[in-house]
Amino acid sequence: MELKQIVKEKYGEAARRVTTGKGLPADCCAETSCCSGSAVASCDPITSNLYNDTQTSELPDSAVKASMGCGTPTALAELKPGETVLDLGSGGGIDVLLSARRVGPTGKAYGLDMTEDMLALARENQRKSGIANAEFLKGEIENIPLPDDSVDVVISNCVINLSTQNDRVFRQAFRVLRPGGRFAVSDVVTQGEVPAGIRENMLLWVGCIAGALSQSEYVAQLAEAGFESIEIEPTRVYEVEEARTFLAGKGIDVDAIAPAVRGKFMSAFVRAVKPVTSAAPDENAQ
Repeated sequence: MELKQIVKEKYGEAARRVTTGKGLPADCCAETSCCSGSAVASCDPITSNLYNDTQTSELPDSAVKASMGCGTPTALAELKPGETVLDLGSGGGIDVLLSARRVGPTGKAYGLDMTEDMLALARENQRKSGIANAEFLKGEIENIPLPDDSVDVVISNCVINLSTQNDRVFRQAFRVLRPGGRFAVSDVVTQGEVPAGIRENMLLWVGCIAGALSQSEYVAQLAEAGFESIEIEPTRVYEVEEARTFLAGKGIDVDAIAPAVRGKFMSAFVRAVKPVTSAAPDENAQ
């Protein structure tokens, strides 16, 4: 099955579980990953406890339960009143709704998602919240359905690592940002060499699909897209002990691989800026 279809089906299932009130599967401790569903009040060490009560108290419970990110880009992006924000892979809408509140009635927050069930959930969460300055769009993060130079900030929460065309995502983000606009995302990043089989299984646990870039690859691809002032700030380093149950279920000797994994997988906040004067990226580049 095509990777994009796998992601769509898993996130669609997660949205349906939230909508029907089922929540996480009973065996979440053995199976959970960012694709499994809500991590709120669950054992998932990746997606749980990312938002505080102040952030979520005025949002629908279903928006909070549908959160499957690995960070809090809305808190780190320093959004300002009147700005236009785009969330890539907006899911149940929590970061869009939080962004809409931060930019105020003179600003706008867009959410982009390719999954019908997630879009339906997000729009219902918007209706419940009464937030008017948000809009959810159907589309793929590799082909953003917005015009050039139309947003001030691009955010995303542990979604870009699910794409097989990270470089195209960065070029599209660069295209829709206004000159001086900011790229501010939370994502899964790796550092250092790890045996291929171990890397794949750790990333299945951390980020659902083994597509995370290394720090150097992330910086290089953002620079190639045209960004400058690129910074990667680790926000959480994942330890192999946290993945013990998951990895043991894959037939992996956790104690044996621990030295090769330690400090190699992390959530990070990635910042970059579109120069005030810049050339448009080549969208025909592969």
